[in-house]
Amino acid sequence: MRLAAIAWRAVFAALLLLAGFAARAADMAFIDAEIAAHPGKSGVYVLESAEEALLARAWLARNAKTSIDVQYFIWSTDNIGILAAEALLAAAERGVRVRVLVDDLLIDAPDKSLLALAKHPLIDIRIYNPQTSVGVPLHTRLLNVVADFRGVNQRMHDKTVLVDGKVAITGGRNMAAEYFDYNHAFNFRDRDVLLLGDGARVALASFERFWSSPLAAPVETLYDGLGLMQKSVGVDDAEVQKIYRGLHEYSRSPANFAPEVRSAIEATPASFRRIAAQTAWTEVEFISDQPGKNDNKFALDGGGATAAKLAALVDGARERIVIQSPYLVLSDRALELFGKARARGVKLAISTNSMAATDNLPAFSGYRNQRQRLLKMGIEIFEYRPDPRSRQGDIQRGVAATGKATVMSLHAKSMVVDSKIAYIGTFNLDPRSENLNTEVGVVIRDAAVARAVERAIEQDMRPGESWNTAADDPDQHAPLSKRAKVQALQLLPLRPLL
Repeated sequence: MRLAAIAWRAVFAALLLLAGFAARAADMAFIDAEIAAHPGKSGVYVLESAEEALLARAWLARNAKTSIDVQYFIWSTDNIGILAAEALLAAAERGVRVRVLVDDLLIDAPDKSLLALAKHPLIDIRIYNPQTSVGVPLHTRLLNVVADFRGVNQRMHDKTVLVDGKVAITGGRNMAAEYFDYNHAFNFRDRDVLLLGDGARVALASFERFWSSPLAAPVETLYDGLGLMQKSVGVDDAEVQKIYRGLHEYSRSPANFAPEVRSAIEATPASFRRIAAQTAWTEVEFISDQPGKNDNKFALDGGGATAAKLAALVDGARERIVIQSPYLVLSDRALELFGKARARGVKLAISTNSMAATDNLPAFSGYRNQRQRLLKMGIEIFEYRPDPRSRQGDIQRGVAATGKATVMSLHAKSMVVDSKIAYIGTFNLDPRSENLNTEVGVVIRDAAVARAVERAIEQDMRPGESWNTAADDPDQHAPLSKRAKVQALQLLPLRPLL
């Protein structure tokens, strides 16, 4: 789906909600004054809709003054990924320093395009833990899997955008079309949070730790062709300029980026102060893992700082915990933690994917092996439908474009404790997030924000959006082929990797 297909009502709603963050000079002065007026606190706005999340990123990239720092697990070369790359190039061309840190596993950018962007004097690109993709030929990839199995599986799952050191976005969304409702076949229900002030500064400190880590390799060093273990790729000045022109021409095409949407992003509302009042200034804790996750070199466990912080929140719950996670595979430690919560009378409700909706069959196989045990513990589980009632418009657009209904899947990672504390971030409720992948997120100690996130999750649990696993049989709605694959995967000892 192209940007021209955004519904205007959604665009204008997002513009109104996010208008306070348009970075014109006068408005930035007002933002600076607001930050100064709330020392030690952060401005918080939860980005529930894909339209809001996309426009926020586009707006910030277009209006950054000094710096843009981005950190992603996935960056695709689809419509959204190409437009995002062009936006960063355009920012650099007007004098903004740009740093990009992307995990190696699922990046699919062409080698010459990566090198060309990195050759811009104001753009630096680094690849986290480059053992499988960037500059790595097949034989080296296979050798790495054998020689460093844990290392290959240790990924940077962080997703953070930072602008001018004072505005940040973090949450579940990667830089790809399906995270912003632009994929005809498959789209995600996700959640981000926009931060101003103190929370953004802490997020920047986390980015700096990863940027300076030995695990983050400058992209230019990965194409030197040293020996037989590395690709040899280069671009001359003419190729660099051709790639730059191609990105700009792609962005200028109305088929790829509608002019009316471009104008909407650039528009500044008449009343900044009135709309900025919708931002909650509150206590925020930005939590993140160290590069490398933990000190283990061979074992697949070890935990991490993010897991410990979230476990402490669960341990402190007294009434109710509401969780939304696309993957639900509990480690022994997590099972014990939830068991203790239930023993002291805490109610637990979890929103997760059904087999019909999931994009990750191995993870679902791990959940299916535990599902009855979780239900017997008294945990309420609601499995997200591939055709939720609230997303029928998006689903039918897929039918109009391809003849097939768009599958909707859950990807948001959030938790609300006692309707008072909310977590929004990248942490999935599985052993991989607990022990292998680095994760980030925001703990928001504000009852109004927590209740809003809780209501959004509860909306996704309602009939028509999800199946109540205790009363329904969600698996029957998945194709027979999918059920057969899951059953086969259930026989394998995969839990530490899920």
